[in-house]
Amino acid sequence: MTDQPSSTLWRFIRDDDPSAFTLIVDTANGPYMRRIPPALPLPSGVEHGPGAEAAAHTAAATCGLPDFVFQPAYARKGSARRELSDGLLLSGRRGAVIQVKARTIQPKEADREVSWIRKVAAKAMSQAKGTVRQLRLLPADMVNGRGRTLSVDGNAFEWMAVFLLDHQHVPDGTICSWEPIGIPSVALTRRDWDFLFDQLRSTTAVIDYLFRAAAEPPVALGDEPVRYYELAAADADTPPADIDTELVGPGGRLFSAPQLPQTPVGAAGTQAHLVLRMVLEDITTSPLPDHADEADRLDVLSLLDQLPVGVREEWGRLLLEMLDDVTHVPDDNLKWRFRRQLNADATCQTVYTCATRFDEHVQAAFGSYVQLRHHEVAARTGRGDELVTVGVMLTPNYSGNRPWDTTMFRVFGASQLTDEEVAQFSELWKHGLSPA
Repeated sequence: MTDQPSSTLWRFIRDDDPSAFTLIVDTANGPYMRRIPPALPLPSGVEHGPGAEAAAHTAAATCGLPDFVFQPAYARKGSARRELSDGLLLSGRRGAVIQVKARTIQPKEADREVSWIRKVAAKAMSQAKGTVRQLRLLPADMVNGRGRTLSVDGNAFEWMAVFLLDHQHVPDGTICSWEPIGIPSVALTRRDWDFLFDQLRSTTAVIDYLFRAAAEPPVALGDEPVRYYELAAADADTPPADIDTELVGPGGRLFSAPQLPQTPVGAAGTQAHLVLRMVLEDITTSPLPDHADEADRLDVLSLLDQLPVGVREEWGRLLLEMLDDVTHVPDDNLKWRFRRQLNADATCQTVYTCATRFDEHVQAAFGSYVQLRHHEVAARTGRGDELVTVGVMLTPNYSGNRPWDTTMFRVFGASQLTDEEVAQFSELWKHGLSPA
């Protein structure tokens, strides 16, 4: 069976397998075929309801980052204990409350099944609203996918609710509705959920998409991939924004990519996009300095995960090329390579650096570079209080255990450099060492 949701999209459904379908997308490079597989299988030996929750967590932690995925938490009310949610996604200043509902008995006829789905959707949204209200009243200690505990203050986040349905066969055209709960909300099947994480490979990108989808008219359960590709087609047709490239300094260039890529991240088969994931893994598995805590680590991971998913393959290739390049220098020489990016609203600057070796001199020089570029951009934008700069340096590792070592440096808020330090750092980096 086939249908055509829009002029640029065809949907093919196999009558013998309603759990999977294929989309044919008209792109600037010709037709593109995207098969949407069924949801990941449930874990064995686990009851259906908890198994659906576990499978949703696994999809988010595997394709995204475990640090952003939080397990269910509980709040005490007198002598009773109340579950806050079936899980949270947290990245930056955005959070999503996840409520998973599973059909644990044989589905009934379509009309009764639609009624049941709408009933549990309304219940899920009421529970999500209660979770946000409770977290705003009293912070809760929650455990992420790394097994680390963070205190979650509901007032620090912009929230949305996600109703996630695990169902053998949702009746065609089922659209959920509920009374407004005061925060954005969206309904998905577990196949929709798995598709988004497989397509974007970034928790931050998935959260941003969910907020965007919640602002759109609702679609039938199971049709989230169709909506995704319609929004992706709109992104592809949107001209780049007019941004002042001089904010990063002379030679700055505007680079624009669709927020939603039409091909899945990593579809080129080079695995270069995994370089950025490996960098995030380095940061999350490294010991914290004495002055930092897990909230600081989560902030840094969130900032780095903001890199648009559509450019991660190219960034990964460049970092590998840069890392190889800095090794081909005469003995006792030092070579640097940089790439620097300022986001569209000029609040986050990321600096990726490759250097020939790691030692105290190189570490100090790298820190001076990040501080100097933070100072310069803060001065140009006049928004130093809002700016954060995260620097990541890769240096070759010759032990055979890993390809590189990772060093991270973060600066935020108004520049603390003195005039003397600015002059000193500017002199150090003026001889063609800064990025073009």
